[in-house]
Amino acid sequence: MENQPIIETKPMNLPTCVDGPVTLRTLRRWSNANAKWAMLTCYDATTARWMAEAGLPAMLVGDTAAEMILGYESTIHAPLDFLITLTAAVKRGAPNVFVMGDMPFLSYQVDEASAIQNAGRFLTEGAADAVKLEVDGKWVDRFAAICNAGIAAVAHLGSRPQQAKQTGGYTTAGRNAEAAQAIVEDAIVMEQAGASMLLLEAVPEEVSRAVVKATTIPVIGCGAGTSCHGQVVVMQDLAGLTKWQPSFAKPTANVGNEISSVAKTWMNNVHASALGKHPYAMRDGESEKFQS
Repeated sequence: MENQPIIETKPMNLPTCVDGPVTLRTLRRWSNANAKWAMLTCYDATTARWMAEAGLPAMLVGDTAAEMILGYESTIHAPLDFLITLTAAVKRGAPNVFVMGDMPFLSYQVDEASAIQNAGRFLTEGAADAVKLEVDGKWVDRFAAICNAGIAAVAHLGSRPQQAKQTGGYTTAGRNAEAAQAIVEDAIVMEQAGASMLLLEAVPEEVSRAVVKATTIPVIGCGAGTSCHGQVVVMQDLAGLTKWQPSFAKPTANVGNEISSVAKTWMNNVHASALGKHPYAMRDGESEKFQS
């Protein structure tokens, strides 16, 4: 991490959540006004609180928790109950932020009834404002059923990490005209099915631009270019906590080095018994009695 460049950023007047709760209506208003807005992944209340204090308006409790929190090499290992618990934690840490829960592998694919129930749990138990599903046009009926149940659902199109076993790894999407057109058509179908928003991952700028033009709902990009209304990446990538980052999420800080520094300082203090004045003392006269 020592060799990673730090990307300097300039302060800008960006949409934030400082004026009250951010809702789907808020994100739609910003998107309609072409005011770009930011989202980051988050998996715990403490980090959520700090990011909310920075003014971050939206957070995704992604199935990337399987990799970032549990140490797996793939997102398919994220347990449903685990993600719901994390989603609730993030919402407690940042109650005014728009929080999106990520439906993990096999939480909606098995049948319609379980898909609706599991999506609903993100709202009732996880306090999520919306749920995200990795889909394409073949899943429109299942997706529509979730929307018809009164659940705000986001259609994740383009590269879909939960399908990585079928492709031999993570891949980009929409790199030829036929594939690009299919993504645009899927976006239109998903909006018609009731999608509250769309998320495009790892697609060329031309595809994102076409999707934004063809639809009327907010479009979030993850490695999808600047045409999207919102942008989301994995926070650990930006913070310099991961060994590798995608080109669209290069570190803007080296938090990993800072954590190592904290650990080293603590170890040195422990070895030197340099822990400061002990804060707890026995009541007057009790020490003598105890040691007599």
